[in-house]
Amino acid sequence: MSESTTTDLTRRRMLQGAVVATAVAAGTVVLGLTGPTATPAVGADTAGGESFDEVFRGRRIQGMPMSGDGHHAMSGYMVLIDGRELHMMRNADGTWISVINHYETFTTPRALVRAAVNSLDGADLAPIAA
Repeated sequence: MSESTTTDLTRRRMLQGAVVATAVAAGTVVLGLTGPTATPAVGADTAGGESFDEVFRGRRIQGMPMSGDGHHAMSGYMVLIDGRELHMMRNADGTWISVINHYETFTTPRALVRAAVNSLDGADLAPIAA
């Protein structure tokens, strides 16, 4: 009888170990999917404080530092796609997110707006009511 009890305890511990290992592996995958992106969009990037004005994939993209009141005071920067503002936000770690790519972070506003153009795939940017 003691041999059976020892086998049950071993199986139970092995099962517990497998459950813990699976949970750790799943947590690692989730963290890997939600962490900051290491690679920005293709091309030369601009530091957060510089302006840019270029055509990317047939769309005019612009970025410029902003000051003053309103929602630009928080991020200090604004980007436009074909003259329409893309709402974006700066994270505490210095990366950027937008309403188009809310779960993907970017190192610069230029990388962010280029990724948004890629995601829009020719669609117009819809205005967001304040």
